[in-house]
Amino acid sequence: MKPFDKTRNCNYFPMLTMVAFPTLLFGLFCYNQYVKTIPFPDFNHQQPFQESSNSTNFKLQETNKDDDDGNVRVVLPLEDCDIFTGEWVFDHGSSRPLYKENCEFLNTMVTCLKNGRPDSLYQKWRWQPKACSLPKFEAKILLEKLRGKRLMFVGDSINFNQMLSMACMVQSVIPPEKRSLSYANYTIVFKMEDYNATMEFYWAPFLVESNVDPPTMRDGTVEPIVKLESISKHGDNWKNVDYLIFNTYIWWRYPTVKVLRGSFGDGVIDYVDIDQNVAYESALKSWAKWVEENVDPNQTSVFFSSMAPSHKMSSAWNNTNGIMCLNETTPIVNTSTFDVGTNQQLSAIVENVVRSMKIPLQFLNITRLSEYRKDAHTSIYAAPGGKLLTQEQKADPARYADCVHWCLPGLPDTWNELLYTLIIYQT
Repeated sequence: MKPFDKTRNCNYFPMLTMVAFPTLLFGLFCYNQYVKTIPFPDFNHQQPFQESSNSTNFKLQETNKDDDDGNVRVVLPLEDCDIFTGEWVFDHGSSRPLYKENCEFLNTMVTCLKNGRPDSLYQKWRWQPKACSLPKFEAKILLEKLRGKRLMFVGDSINFNQMLSMACMVQSVIPPEKRSLSYANYTIVFKMEDYNATMEFYWAPFLVESNVDPPTMRDGTVEPIVKLESISKHGDNWKNVDYLIFNTYIWWRYPTVKVLRGSFGDGVIDYVDIDQNVAYESALKSWAKWVEENVDPNQTSVFFSSMAPSHKMSSAWNNTNGIMCLNETTPIVNTSTFDVGTNQQLSAIVENVVRSMKIPLQFLNITRLSEYRKDAHTSIYAAPGGKLLTQEQKADPARYADCVHWCLPGLPDTWNELLYTLIIYQT
């Protein structure tokens, strides 16, 4: 699969109509009904709780290897396969989940079974591209690829969710005394000593500077204000990173965005309301400009994750008696007619900005494949503020169900399998 090329259509945008810390506070208020019920991350208060291939690009698996279902899974060169278009297949074997929920890096915000979820089917679904299969995830192969390097997820709590997933996917092959995790106001760092490598998360929900960047401002009591042209404050922390994975979407939840005039250090906050689409495009252009001016594509691989959907409208999958994602246990099976409400205008803006960039960029087109997964959210089995919902709160899912974030193990593991495939393919 080639980097996104502005001169031709690319599989990373198939129509673009789709795409441990028990006290960690990384929930967000993506929709009005979530306001003041799902807090933001405060990193100061975290406490760790078979394929066959004839391609020389994939010398990762034994040839003619069957999967646990007895089916031969064929790995093709990525130029021949859109890995983001396919279907979810229930895995009756032992290959799912990729790790156990007792992974030491998971917090109570994502440990749905521990929090009382009665079913575990959501852990057993495997993404199957139409024309090929993903290579089996091999932690040691990825760690060798990361030897002496830094991998950083940048963005909001969805990217943090994915970082936790990746840490759990590799931790089993690292001796406990050779792995460690540290955290600060903006950054979490997972160190892998034997490989002289780090896996990191950097908090920047708008990518550009905003008033909800500092830990004391993430409690949802203030409406976000962004400074669309200001990115170097964050960007200085992204330099000299070998793999950068960006995202920004779920904080862009209002029809208009408060945009700062002046600076946050002036004392008096002066802002103007700007249309959401205009502000989003401006922020992405600031990000793209920073990438073009500061990233050496010979040293750093850049990825941008498309929008991770929410599932707040059960009518979208014909469950007219449902309440958002509550009690959903299987993916959406209708593959063509449903619409869960992902903002397609913002999606088109992402496409246009990325097409215009002057350096290679890999697009993780996770949107449509994630839209099927109405079953994979934390729902009423989340733990806002590190505290499980009370029975009274669980009885009011329209207000308290979190249909934005995802259980782990779960869907973000698939996002990392896709990321792994693109990283290994670059070898």
